[in-house]
Amino acid sequence: MAWRGCALKWVKTELIRSTNTTLRSSREIPQYQQRYGFRQEAKRPDIKKGNVVQKTKVSPSEAGTPSLPPPPKVPRPSLFKPLMFTVGFTGCSFGAAAILQYETLKSRVRTAQDEEKSEKFSQDMTYWHDWWNKLSGFQQQLILLVSTVDDFWSSLSEGQKTVTGIIALNAVVLCCWRIPVMQRSMVKYFTSTPAAKTRCLPMVLSTFSHYSIFHMAANMYVLWTFSSEIVSILGREQFLAFYLSAGVISNMVSYTCKTATRSLHPSLGASGAVMAVLAAVCANVPEAKLGIIFLPMLTFTAGNALKALIAMDTAGLVLGWRMFDHAAHLGGALFGVWYVAYGHKLIWRMREPLVKLWHEARSPGADGSRSRGGPGVSGGPGPK
Repeated sequence: MAWRGCALKWVKTELIRSTNTTLRSSREIPQYQQRYGFRQEAKRPDIKKGNVVQKTKVSPSEAGTPSLPPPPKVPRPSLFKPLMFTVGFTGCSFGAAAILQYETLKSRVRTAQDEEKSEKFSQDMTYWHDWWNKLSGFQQQLILLVSTVDDFWSSLSEGQKTVTGIIALNAVVLCCWRIPVMQRSMVKYFTSTPAAKTRCLPMVLSTFSHYSIFHMAANMYVLWTFSSEIVSILGREQFLAFYLSAGVISNMVSYTCKTATRSLHPSLGASGAVMAVLAAVCANVPEAKLGIIFLPMLTFTAGNALKALIAMDTAGLVLGWRMFDHAAHLGGALFGVWYVAYGHKLIWRMREPLVKLWHEARSPGADGSRSRGGPGVSGGPGPK
């Protein structure tokens, strides 16, 4: 009995001790939660408006972050300098072309006279046979290769020879776009936009700039196709002036439309100048039959093709299509039609005073009759 009484007394003591420990630990839990952050944060009350429950949001001013100011309005760029550059560049191009044609005709006359004199010394074939036999095998192969290239170049028309330089220049610019170090300069000088600081020089350089190989191939194919016809109509020198002026004028039309619509994205490519060449040929020979390279069975007249292209670019300009620079296409096409119909008479046939002045400056002391009969003063190819 004494053992049982001791055991009950020990059990009661342990129960009382465990109860006190539980109560003490329950009181200490909130203190540890507050000290170490274990207590869950109370939810913020929701603000109810009608049947819609809205959560309270902290405004930027209350959160301590300042609100962003509204973006400033971009002023419309001035087009006075690009317009003056267009007029000046076009006049200088045709003036330089007139002088270049005069010098070319003059050099051709001298070359013909020199060839007549050299024919007397080219009859002895024995000399050239002995000279060929003295060459090594490598030298003979190199001369044959140069002769093959010369034969291919001679087989090209005057127009194809002229646009070969243009195509080569476009290919060089295309390669420059692939050089990472030149990216900033290429964007600055070989893309045209009225929002840029440099606006005049890119109007010319962007005519030779293509970033996509397909874009360049399409433009150069059309230029190569119509090169023979346009050079036979205008002549090589006048064609070069016409091509460069068309590129600048088409960019000027693009500047105007971009400024009016506040769509100041950059453009590049020879599409405006190529459209001028195509439009000039189609307007000069409207009954010529044309086709598509991938659809040879489909043919149409040049006049209908020109009407369709002008209608498509007009719709693209009105509807705001941005796949192509329709304003530049339309400006180039209208310039090509205008030049064949009226521009040749207004610009190219009025070059005689400039050529006479150049002839007198190159030939001081010459009489008046010689200046009037100088090469390249009158005549010259023109629209048929």
